[in-house]
Amino acid sequence: MPTFQLASTVLGAPDPQVLADFYRELLGWEQKYAEPGWVMLASPNGYGLSFQSEEHHVRPVWPGEPGEQQQQLHLDIRVDDLAAASARAEQLGAVLAEFQPQEGVRVHLDPAGHPFCLFEQ
Repeated sequence: MPTFQLASTVLGAPDPQVLADFYRELLGWEQKYAEPGWVMLASPNGYGLSFQSEEHHVRPVWPGEPGEQQQQLHLDIRVDDLAAASARAEQLGAVLAEFQPQEGVRVHLDPAGHPFCLFEQ
């Protein structure tokens, strides 16, 4: 039986380097590889977050609405100080989403419009 190991999550963006730079600064990860249309970040434990060029990228709508571009995934990011982490994300270019579904979680939109959640645990 073959083994499987998830190595990376890939997000589409109109400019993958801009989005990679945002997440590199937010997460403190290292940029491991870049070529036109593709950038790869790596966490200290080796997990990857990659970004590919999407010429016809359409920003997802949060929360979802019928007939609008739906999110395909979102990132959950654990933080040690929710208020400070939220402020840092906004300083780097994220936007706090108008709709917040629950206490203890802050939904933001990254520069390409992908939602991500910050939470304390």
